[in-house]
Amino acid sequence: MNFLPRSNFGADQEPEWRVYNKIALRLLPFLLVLYVISFLDRVNVGFAKLQMAADIGLSDAAFGFGAGVFFLGYCVCEIPSNLALQRFGAKIWIARIMVVWGLISAGLMFVTTETQFYVMRFLLGIAEAGFYPGIILYLTYWFPARLRSQICAIFFLGIAFSGVIGGPLSGWIMHALGGSLGLAGWQWLFLVEGLPAVFGGIAAFIYLDDGPAKAKWLSEPERRLVVDALTAEDLQKKAEGAGHRFGDAIRDVNVWLLAITNFALLGGTYGLSFWMPQIVKDLGVNNLLINGLLTAIPFTAASIAMIVVGKHSDRRNERKWHTAICAFVGAGGLVLSGMFGFNPYISLFGLSVAVAAALAGLAVMWALPATIQTGAAAAAGIALMATIGNLGGYTMPFILGWVKQLTQRVEFGLYAMAVMMVIGGLVMLVIPKLRRSATAPVRRDEVMSAT
Repeated sequence: MNFLPRSNFGADQEPEWRVYNKIALRLLPFLLVLYVISFLDRVNVGFAKLQMAADIGLSDAAFGFGAGVFFLGYCVCEIPSNLALQRFGAKIWIARIMVVWGLISAGLMFVTTETQFYVMRFLLGIAEAGFYPGIILYLTYWFPARLRSQICAIFFLGIAFSGVIGGPLSGWIMHALGGSLGLAGWQWLFLVEGLPAVFGGIAAFIYLDDGPAKAKWLSEPERRLVVDALTAEDLQKKAEGAGHRFGDAIRDVNVWLLAITNFALLGGTYGLSFWMPQIVKDLGVNNLLINGLLTAIPFTAASIAMIVVGKHSDRRNERKWHTAICAFVGAGGLVLSGMFGFNPYISLFGLSVAVAAALAGLAVMWALPATIQTGAAAAAGIALMATIGNLGGYTMPFILGWVKQLTQRVEFGLYAMAVMMVIGGLVMLVIPKLRRSATAPVRRDEVMSAT
């Protein structure tokens, strides 16, 4: 199975094509499964709300705050976590993150008050901090910049797959297990979808390697090819003025502007993910199983869009316009869904466009941070972008919940997210580093000359 097409490599790059596909086959399916587990644990609260709101007295505004407060804990610990991953190694740190967050996620089944809900969501954010930016950083240890848009697109399929799988699965768990052993359906949901993270963490410790230099499943020539290419790329970035210290990332305006775009796209993604079951319910769908199936449609569209846009971006070696256009298209989808809220078919189509565009834009955008920074600066820059972006994961669900409770209409919240996506797209177009130069692919002769 080849994740990377032959057309992405030159006529004399057969060895590179084979070794990078070998790495992709080894890492991406496993990391994809971990991300599906991760995203399910973040957003299954949207399905749980359909029952737990009445059980513990949770208002729309309180749910929006509780859903989003996860990201406050997440953001506080994200940069330290990514720096710790670089220091202690990926396999230990990713395993630690997953085991702790799995236990806390399952523990949400015991909440009985709004305050307990807030505290557990905040702790869950602290526990999971660093997983998402940590994996992005980890992928830069294996793949050169020119391949990362497709690689990120494949990894981000975890968001889409969690939507495709998670909706029907969550609906089935709550429908089939509700009342068993005296537990409500939402309690079973947290338990059944929380424990896999614990087992995933144990598997990560056993399965992952900290980098290509330690990968025994690669031959010595294969290890050398990958390490030499990445070393040459780092030298090239440093020669072009890329920072490599922690402070370089914090001072780099390009990183902060990328973080704003990430805020817009990721905030829109999370806002829709948290509220999708309620939005579909408001369209007149009350059956949990059918609700779950319908919420899978936008994420199915997103899984296709991410691969198509990612491949096109890598083929054209262009990131700026791909990301910006996705942001604008996503905003249009949100406006369409809000304007035609009275028509469930058009509204669901608009949501599908919005989710697909936002996720496709994210996949392309995340190919950029490691082309601007290297070393500790790359780790800090990626974590900073994820931190700012995940603040959008707090802001957007809260705005949707607050607006819905205030007006009893969700479309105004969709319009607010659309405005933020437009701003994110415009910011992408003015990033200085992207206006001055484009990321150039590292050729085999450059690698050999650098080593």
